[in-house]
Amino acid sequence: MSIRLGYQIPNFSYPGGDTAAIFPTVVAQAREAEAGGFDTVLLMDHFYQLPGIGAPEEPMMEAYTTLGALAASTKSIQLSTLVTGNTYRNPAMLAKTASTLDVISNGRAVLAIGAGWYELEHQQMGYEFGTFTDRFERLDESLQIIEPMLRGRHPELDGKWYSAHGTLNNPRVRDSLPIMLGGSGEKKTFGLAARFADHLNIICDASELPRKLDAVKQRCTEVDRDPATLETSFLAFGMIADTHEQADALVRDHLRSSGADPDTMDDDAFAAATDRIFYGTGEEVAEKLQHRVLDTGVDGIIINLVRTGHLPGAVEQAGEALAPLVR
Repeated sequence: MSIRLGYQIPNFSYPGGDTAAIFPTVVAQAREAEAGGFDTVLLMDHFYQLPGIGAPEEPMMEAYTTLGALAASTKSIQLSTLVTGNTYRNPAMLAKTASTLDVISNGRAVLAIGAGWYELEHQQMGYEFGTFTDRFERLDESLQIIEPMLRGRHPELDGKWYSAHGTLNNPRVRDSLPIMLGGSGEKKTFGLAARFADHLNIICDASELPRKLDAVKQRCTEVDRDPATLETSFLAFGMIADTHEQADALVRDHLRSSGADPDTMDDDAFAAATDRIFYGTGEEVAEKLQHRVLDTGVDGIIINLVRTGHLPGAVEQAGEALAPLVR
């Protein structure tokens, strides 16, 4: 398993508002990603749209149903979430779900998981949210069940939150279905990744990456793991256009939709607001990602095109620009 260039689909609010057009638009993006040099397509595991992207009531597809359908609509690209909210599913059921996706896709699933954070979804849908400590205790216990189930072993756990006793998981097409953790927590998330994961997606501002990578190395050292065996990637927001001016307009529209006013920001404030946004022509974005992300020691990039991904050719354009970075 390797995620060197992933394409995340974070948005199902497409022009025209036609519900029947949502999934065909998702398929078109996944197929463009597959043809354009991306190795993984990833969906958010949420039920409401996220703050900073749109309003809660905007369309949001359930992730694993959609990934199962994408398995039948693609041929070679890996399929994952970024990332599964642990609080939304029983861990043994989640392991079974991921293994089923792996069977359907003939070995293309990646099980990505995090502690969960979107309180509104929990409140309105009846999931227990709990404290920050609760959620990470639950994630730790979940991984003690999920990891052996994905490796052909039978977990035994009587935990505070979950239990499992000789749990079966058949069928499986491989004994190495990869586990990815995603998040920013230098102690808890990175510590769990060092213990259980094949891959860590680091969610932070690009300027924070050197410190985050130091923390990854520390957590691996604490459990006697070679840091080189824990692959890393960075989640970037991409605004790619034919001209720099067009990309700048996309960024400013995105900031306004998030409640910010780019026209009143000074240079420092604008730079801070766009620390995770890589914008410009394809060549400009590739150069920035190389310098600000890959040159820090991160292994791969996951990018979304939150403003333009639904447009025919947009994902292909991004792939042409970015695939050479990770070859």
